[in-house]
Amino acid sequence: MSDLEFLHVTAKRILNHVPSASRAPANWTINVYRGCSHACSYCLAGDTPILMADGRVKPIADVRPGDRIYGTTFDGKYRRYTATDVIDHWRTVKHAYRVILEDGTELLASGDHRFLTASRGWKYVAPATHADQRPYLTSNNKLLGVGQLAAPPQHDAEYRRGYLTGMIRGDANLATYHYERAGRSHGTVHRFRLALADAEPLDRTRRFLDSAGIHTTLFDFTPATDAHRAMTAIRTSAESSVQAIRELIAWPSSPSPSWQLGYLAGIFDAAGSHSGGILRISNGDQEILGRIMSATATFGFAAVLEPARPNGVRTVRIVGGLRERLRFFLMTDPVTTRKRQIDDVAINSDAPLRVASVADLGVELPMYDITTGTGDFIANGVVSHNCFARPTHEYLGLNTGSDFDTKIVVKINAVEKLRAELADPGWQREPIAMGTNTDPYQRAEAKYKLTRGVLEALTEYANPFSILTKSPLVTRDLDILVAAAERTDVTVSFSIATLDERVWRLSEPGAPNPRRRIDAMAKLSAAGIRTGGLVMPILPGLSDSPAQLRETVAAINDAGGRLLGIGPLHLRPGVREHFLGWLRETDPRLHQDYVRRYAASDYAPAHYTDELYRRAGVIR
Repeated sequence: MSDLEFLHVTAKRILNHVPSASRAPANWTINVYRGCSHACSYCLAGDTPILMADGRVKPIADVRPGDRIYGTTFDGKYRRYTATDVIDHWRTVKHAYRVILEDGTELLASGDHRFLTASRGWKYVAPATHADQRPYLTSNNKLLGVGQLAAPPQHDAEYRRGYLTGMIRGDANLATYHYERAGRSHGTVHRFRLALADAEPLDRTRRFLDSAGIHTTLFDFTPATDAHRAMTAIRTSAESSVQAIRELIAWPSSPSPSWQLGYLAGIFDAAGSHSGGILRISNGDQEILGRIMSATATFGFAAVLEPARPNGVRTVRIVGGLRERLRFFLMTDPVTTRKRQIDDVAINSDAPLRVASVADLGVELPMYDITTGTGDFIANGVVSHNCFARPTHEYLGLNTGSDFDTKIVVKINAVEKLRAELADPGWQREPIAMGTNTDPYQRAEAKYKLTRGVLEALTEYANPFSILTKSPLVTRDLDILVAAAERTDVTVSFSIATLDERVWRLSEPGAPNPRRRIDAMAKLSAAGIRTGGLVMPILPGLSDSPAQLRETVAAINDAGGRLLGIGPLHLRPGVREHFLGWLRETDPRLHQDYVRRYAASDYAPAHYTDELYRRAGVIR
């Protein structure tokens, strides 16, 4: 526990009244800890590129709440890219691992980070450090996504020149007219005009021209109609400016890579389209088309020049699926946002994203994490799980990242305060339930032994109590429990939702193995302690089969425990969002079923609970 920081607080009260609406087994409860040393942390290195909703990337260290990024949703058949909001962002320090994929994609993450695999669902980067195991990445896993996200280009002078060449040659009017006027001298008019419906490429063109000393004026070109958007334009009629533009967009004899990237971006903004999963650039000028094909070949884009249409226009099409289209957008950086979007595109890339290696770097590094509306995000081209904010720590003025993971709030005066409250003449020795909110036997208890002190106080005052836990650590206090049971009513219950190893690893990867809980129950029962098992929370469709339920009930009976109840999952606020987000990624079909089941209430319908007892062969 050397990575944990314990924050000592003094509680004003330690006996907390349970709200009347709660289904807790008692009216009073005790919680000596806040926070959880088993909390997962899904962290990435600060320079990890995150796919933004405008089709660009931003290092995760620079992402901020309110930003729009891409996550994913499942429509029942396909997982699709979906724009979502960043809700929270924080920095922490974590032990670092490097994940390398078959195509060379590198990911620097903590061992607790999770990525979405093609056939095995969410998997952690590294195995757990404690005895209970969790699914983690191996060389048999392939991640979902497109793989490594290309770095954006530098907007240097050559890039700007290339962009202007593509944009102006592709869509602008640049001409000098000579004409005669009857009875008057000959006239010469110089004209540059670029009219667009999209403001972004127009603004960029104007800025790039301005950086070259060419100033233009902005004006309304055409108003909006039922069929067309309004168009805005920039122009200049100065002879020196028009001549400077001609020189600026002259074809270079030996184009640099930066010029070519800018040219592809400019010609795409001017004459490109991206719809129906197809990226096209159309033009009738053979020189323009030839330059497009040459530039795409320079950067290894798979481009096809389609046959000419009757009007002479030909189309260059980028093939290779979303992986290549995203590479094109990121490497060239066209500015028209609507053309770069990938909303609703299915994640069915054939990119070689099999895990090649996972290496423990042996160092702790600064890392970052975010919370998003979809519960995930795209980190360097692969689907990455996010972390949900912890409101209890926010309430205490602590952050939701490293604070929740490493700063465990300890009510150091819990035992002293409890003795004072038990001694109060007004206290009626009502039963007290422990473990209804936080497990009294989480890892911090091994250090502070506050729960043990609480049990000693309750024993001295012969106050009835019950304990609900998932930890076999409770057997450490067997001596006190035996003494307490001789003076008052004592019950130690274990939450055991299932003995199914697959479901346990899927739904409770950080909790002790349920069979160890059964062993602890047997030990307590043999010592004369009243024990029981709560077969909950049952997950509809995952742990509610008759065979699963009957196996768990039989194990509790064999351990000398009493079945205290069978109950389905309770989706209270906070838990609802977290669990449904997890289920949406794990089993979208079940996710829809749960949404229907819990539409009207945080609790499953009463008839379903009755059905669980029937399946378990138990008479209520």
